[in-house]
Amino acid sequence: MSGSGRGGSNRRKPFRRRDHTGDETAASGRNSWQDNFPRKGRKQETEFGGSRSAGTSHTDRPRWTPVKLPQVPLDVPDCPICGKPIKDISSALTDKVSGNPAHFDCVLGKIADNEIREKGDVISYLGGGRFGIVHYADPRDVKRFKIKKIIEWEDKENRVEWRRNIADHFSVT
Repeated sequence: MSGSGRGGSNRRKPFRRRDHTGDETAASGRNSWQDNFPRKGRKQETEFGGSRSAGTSHTDRPRWTPVKLPQVPLDVPDCPICGKPIKDISSALTDKVSGNPAHFDCVLGKIADNEIREKGDVISYLGGGRFGIVHYADPRDVKRFKIKKIIEWEDKENRVEWRRNIADHFSVT
């Protein structure tokens, strides 16, 4: 005797599916939802009178050609603050004195040396070439802060030439 509780029978009822009208149909029979999908080899009429296989095919469309990247590599300038080469030119900022690219960390260090900070103050990058002195009343709660001072580092109006070259190199489309 098996432990199924049905008198030892392992036979199950055949699976039955209900269509959207509530009628039960056998799993082997076609349901009304299956009529919405075409069978292989059968053209299905669209609401406009044509078949789905008629019209433009993928061979009629123009082929996508990848954009050719510039062959000239980006130059690696030296940072005017520390004198080391700038390997990640996309994260560089413009030096206020020379107008050349400078390391982000060098600019941040230069601002930190010139600004007086109190306990709970942090210098943060705000975006758009601006830094700010941000005060946290509770350093563990970074959701609540106050911007005490905004430091405009880069001029938004005048875009420097070295940044144009980078933009032309990366955005070729």
